[in-house]
Amino acid sequence: MFIQIEPQSDVPIYEQVTRQIIEGIARGEMKPGDTLPSVRSLAADLGVNMHTVNKSYHELEAKGIIVIRPKSGAIISSTEERALTPEQLQQIEKNLKPVVAEGMVLGATAEQIEHMMKKVFAELQIPAEGV
Repeated sequence: MFIQIEPQSDVPIYEQVTRQIIEGIARGEMKPGDTLPSVRSLAADLGVNMHTVNKSYHELEAKGIIVIRPKSGAIISSTEERALTPEQLQQIEKNLKPVVAEGMVLGATAEQIEHMMKKVFAELQIPAEGV
């Protein structure tokens, strides 16, 4: 797993870690049942505080993406364990709304936004034999 932190970014480090883990799973770099590095190990590798990685892992757990098990660590949830709920779908829509609105304000058409969404989805899509 390759995570790159941008310390000067406006995005908090824990959120950068969270997003990059999610993208890695979406790309199929990590699969259900895989164990994430320990909080201590990943924090050391990234040169960040352990609490930062811990916050990221708990964020992933709250989203149902990982399960944290004592003595086993953080494990990527199976497809069945992370079935999309209506609440999660609403949250995704809520997160997309400001991005789409910004595109509209800048003059992007619905077709351009739809094309970008399809492009991003294709870049991140899990291979057919994956999850």
